[in-house]
Amino acid sequence: MIIPCIDLMGGKAVQLIQGREKALEEDSVLAVLDRFAGFPEIQVIDLDAALGEGSNDDLVRILAGRAVTRVGGGVRSVQRAQTLVAQGAHRVIIGTAAFTENASVLLGALVEAIGRERIVIALDSKAGHIVTEGWQKTINVTAEEVIRSLEPYCSGFLCTYVDKEGMMQGTNLDWFRHLRASTAHEITAAGGVTTLEDIAALHEMNIHAAVGMAIYTGRLDLAELLKIQRMR
Repeated sequence: MIIPCIDLMGGKAVQLIQGREKALEEDSVLAVLDRFAGFPEIQVIDLDAALGEGSNDDLVRILAGRAVTRVGGGVRSVQRAQTLVAQGAHRVIIGTAAFTENASVLLGALVEAIGRERIVIALDSKAGHIVTEGWQKTINVTAEEVIRSLEPYCSGFLCTYVDKEGMMQGTNLDWFRHLRASTAHEITAAGGVTTLEDIAALHEMNIHAAVGMAIYTGRLDLAELLKIQRMR
């Protein structure tokens, strides 16, 4: 599956390089959503919420009500996850909260509250280690080391190779091969997915592709991506 991404910051759709440098922004988030019509699922990340610098709740609610979405960014409580589901989110992405001191308690409560099938856990990796809090904090574990222990709490993993995020240089296919060998759960790849060859290679591994910068810059043609998606 090809999953277009909408990252929200300050009420706009943005694309960042490695989560820090803003490369582009679009004022009309709903116009972006319209361009993605036809894809089976859209990924929505509230970057302000992820960084603890506010939120884009109104936009998230509108997007979740108009498309099949997986929504993440600052989801650190059961109440927040339940609110997103009530607003229409098909699935909820849990990042930082999966790596706190009492993570297993929270994750267990999330499974009880919204169901394991609605939970995607984000395994964001930079320089080989998990990063959290909007990719600002590094934890001394690798995605491969923790992925199996997190399986009971989710139906899939969003795995972002942050080193290549937004750089339009391709992604690390070897890393995704290692992850694929580590779990039978669904995996969605993000971070540097730039070409049709990247998407085809991920498809061969049975891994979904979350695509952002390459779509917004026109490097990947939306019509061509939609044609590929419909063939699957």
